[in-house]
Amino acid sequence: MADTRSADHHSSPAQESFNLPTKNLPAPQVRDLPEPPSQTWRIVGPGMVGAGVGLASGEFILWPYISSQVGLVFLWGAVVGVVVQWFLNMEIERYTLATGETALTGFNRFGKHWGLFFAIMTYFANLWPGWATSSASMLTYLFGAGDPRWIAIGILLVIGAILTLAPVVYVMLERLIFVKIAAVALLVVLALIFAIRGKTYSALGDAVTQPQFPVDQLGFALMMGAIAYAGAGGGQNLCQSNWIRDKGFGMGVHVPRLTSPVTGEEEADPTANGYTFPPDQANLARWRRWWKFANLEQAMTFVGITVVTILFTSMLAHATLFGNPAVQNKISFLKIEGVTLQSLVGGWFGYLFWAIGAFSLFAAAAGIVDYTSRLASDMIKSRYLRTSKVTESKLYFWLVWGLVAFGILVLLAGLTQPLVLLVISACTAGTMMFVYSGLLWWMNSRALPRSIRITPLRAGVMLFGFLAFGALAVFTIIDQVKSNF
Repeated sequence: MADTRSADHHSSPAQESFNLPTKNLPAPQVRDLPEPPSQTWRIVGPGMVGAGVGLASGEFILWPYISSQVGLVFLWGAVVGVVVQWFLNMEIERYTLATGETALTGFNRFGKHWGLFFAIMTYFANLWPGWATSSASMLTYLFGAGDPRWIAIGILLVIGAILTLAPVVYVMLERLIFVKIAAVALLVVLALIFAIRGKTYSALGDAVTQPQFPVDQLGFALMMGAIAYAGAGGGQNLCQSNWIRDKGFGMGVHVPRLTSPVTGEEEADPTANGYTFPPDQANLARWRRWWKFANLEQAMTFVGITVVTILFTSMLAHATLFGNPAVQNKISFLKIEGVTLQSLVGGWFGYLFWAIGAFSLFAAAAGIVDYTSRLASDMIKSRYLRTSKVTESKLYFWLVWGLVAFGILVLLAGLTQPLVLLVISACTAGTMMFVYSGLLWWMNSRALPRSIRITPLRAGVMLFGFLAFGALAVFTIIDQVKSNF
C-alpha cells in the first residue's frame, strides 16, 4: 500500500517544505535524497531482522500456549497485531527515510524528553530476561539436565560479548537472524510433513469462519501480551529507524553505522544533525521509489515471516497439546509439546523442536538487548550528550552490559518464571505502542512536506492502533487489579 502521490503544484511553499522544530535540537542539514540502489535485493534486511527478533515469546510461547487452551479461534488477533505493526513500522520508517533521524530523535524535536520516556519504558519492558530464561529452559529439555537460571546467566554473558565485540553490530545481528529464520523454516516444513494432522486443519477452518475473543479463558493480560508481541511490539518497532539507517535506506545513508568501540573501525558521528532534501521533482521521484521499496520489504519479510511462523507454531501446538489437562500457564508446556512430538513422530523431532526453539529464543534475546541499548544510546547521544566526547558506540557498550548485569541480578533474585515475566513486558510494550502511535501521526503530519506526509488511510489505521492499544492497556490494568485484590 505504497503512497503514490506526486507533489501538489497548488500547495503553498510552507506545505511543501520540511518543518522540523529546532528548539530542542539543531536545524537539519540539506542534501539530496540518494538514489535507491539498482539491485534493491542487496539492502533487504531490516524487515527480516524485525521479524527474526520478534520470532520469540509470541511465536514460541504465547500464541502456542493460547492454541493449546482455546484452539485456533483467536489467531485473527495475531493477524490484526502484525498488520497494525506493519503500518506503525512504515510511519517510523517514513520519518527516518526522509530525515536520517530516528523516530525517537524526531519525538525529541517536538518534546525534549519524549525520547527519554520511551527509552526508559523499553528498558522497563526488557529488564526481565524472559527470553533468555525461556531459551535456557528449552536447553534443559534438550539435554535432560541443568539449572535454567545458571544457563540463562551464561546466555546473557554470551549475548553481551557478541554485541560488543562485533565490528558492525547490525551486520552481525542480520546474519544471526538469517540463520534463525532458516532454522524455523526447516521446523515448519518438517511439522507440515510429519506432525500436523487433519483435526488441526479442520480447526484452522473454524478459526476463519468462527473467530472468537476468548477473554474468559485467557484474561486480558495474556491476550494483550499476545497481540502486542505478534511480530515485534514496544520498543522493537521504534528500532526500525535504527536498522534501516544502518542499512543505508534513504537519508540514513548519510549517517555512519553503529560499531563496536573495541573492534570497530568507524563510529557514529557525534555532531551529525538530521538531514532534509529539497522537495523538488527529482527528489520526490527518488522518494517514491524508496517508499515503494520500503513498504514491499516490510510486507514480504516482517509481515510474511511473522504471520507464517505464528500460524504454524500455533498449529503445531494445537496438534500436540489441545485438550491436554496437563498443560499449564508455565514454560514447562514446551517440554510436554516436545515429548508429545517424540511419541507422534519420533525422538529426533522432539529434540529438533527444543534445539530450534532454544536457538530461536537466544537470537531473539540478542536482538532485544541490541534494540533496547541501541534506542537508548542514540537518544542519549543525540539529545543530552551532543557535545560530549563520549561516543554513541561507547554508550551502547555500557548500556548492553548494564542490561545484561540487571538481567543476571533478576535471575539471582529468583524471578525465573518466563511466562509471567513475558506478560509483564508485553503489557508495558502495549502501553508504549498506544502512546507512540499517536505521536507518529502527529509528527508525520506536521514535520514532513505535504507530498510525503501520512495519507488519510494510514492515519486511520494509526488511529485504530492508538485506540486499540489504549483500550487494551486500560482493560489489562483493571484485570490485574481485580485478580490481585
